[in-house]
Amino acid sequence: MKGALTRFRVMAYVVGVFLLLLVVAMVLKYAADMGGAMKVVGPIHGFLYAIYLVISVDLALKLRWSIKGTLLVLVAGTIPFLSFWAERKVVEKTAQGVPL
Repeated sequence: MKGALTRFRVMAYVVGVFLLLLVVAMVLKYAADMGGAMKVVGPIHGFLYAIYLVISVDLALKLRWSIKGTLLVLVAGTIPFLSFWAERKVVEKTAQGVPL
């Protein structure tokens, strides 16, 4: 379980950072008509988010999270800054032995 939690923590941060980069790329695309960054960051974030989903579901199954808790963690990778908060909550709850 420790390995699954570590993988989740790493991916939560990676997806969070790339989501912030995606927001910057979107601003550049629509505000400054510079769409090149979206062509690079968009697919990378999508690929990393897919990995985040798999790793999150794996951890949810191992820790017996509720469906609601699992869905909230999965959605956290789509809202800027939320994946960082979700990572903290998952680590906190796991240390306490409380399922999500």
